[in-house]
Amino acid sequence: MSKIAVLGAGSWGTALSIVLADNGHDVRLWTHRQEQAQQINETRRNEKYLDVEIPSQIDAYSNLKDALSNVSAVVIVVPTKAIREVCQQLNEVTQDDNVTIIHATKGIEPLSLKRVSQMIGEELEGYQEEDIVVLSGPSHAEEVALRQPTTVTVSSINLENAKIAQDLFINEAFRVYTSPDILGIELGGALKNIIALGAGISDGLGYGDNAKAALITRGLAEIARLGTSLGANPLSFLGLPGVGDLIVTCTSVHSRNWRAGNLLGKGHKLDDVLTEMGMVVEGVRTVKAAYQFAKEQQVEMPITTGIYQVLFEDKDPKDIVEQLMNRTKREEMDDLAKLLMERYS
Repeated sequence: MSKIAVLGAGSWGTALSIVLADNGHDVRLWTHRQEQAQQINETRRNEKYLDVEIPSQIDAYSNLKDALSNVSAVVIVVPTKAIREVCQQLNEVTQDDNVTIIHATKGIEPLSLKRVSQMIGEELEGYQEEDIVVLSGPSHAEEVALRQPTTVTVSSINLENAKIAQDLFINEAFRVYTSPDILGIELGGALKNIIALGAGISDGLGYGDNAKAALITRGLAEIARLGTSLGANPLSFLGLPGVGDLIVTCTSVHSRNWRAGNLLGKGHKLDDVLTEMGMVVEGVRTVKAAYQFAKEQQVEMPITTGIYQVLFEDKDPKDIVEQLMNRTKREEMDDLAKLLMERYS
């Protein structure tokens, strides 16, 4: 079996390490905090992030060079804001460009509007964007770690690399599909976090299932509208990293983005919410990026705009709901269904 480094010992990095260990791989779980690595190795727990028993095939490292020694694959699971820094550190400790690079981070970089695979391709010496594999889909770390049935998608411009990633991860509890549409897969995984914030806000305001169903459905239309304007396949947004990830992230208390939105809906301020969460909430950064994208692409994204106003312009969430409900009348068929009809008719 393979030696694999997983960079990022948060809940998702830990869960993916468990999947790889279950498949018989030698897993090196890297964290930049020495005390965290020591705790994992001594207690076989990672209590702050994911309090489950960690298999003996997983060893934690705080020394990046040691973690990368003789590995055949690297799985990057650090927050979007840390991607470039971690890739620069990788350049300092390894010169092997035959290692398969997989990332499982869902976000877009504000200002540059780069997807994670683009960021890695820019920073990591010896690699281009087309070499990178993304893993995405409806997959709460808490359930993956308990070996509950989960399905995800891996995607790369280089389909051989995607198949390598598929073989590394697939097992009876963790089913892995492949897709050639890395653009759609990454955008779906990132943009759904915005709608999950909105779903949390809706629940925090005390609204019911009707409101959430509308938010998810119209949110999917926004995601598809922006994604297809950038060249993504509209069918990708009907798959696991699209509607699948959207449903699970908008409806579960496991979701950080839903929890953050729920606190916002109850009247908490953003800075206080982020402090209370104590973990990265990717949707907050992604709102900034999507708001920029929508302006540049001249794509209408009213839900994203409303959430941006709540987060960064201190607008009252109830006023935003009223604003959305009183928009100009229009047909529903003008969104995802129309995109599909135009592409495949």
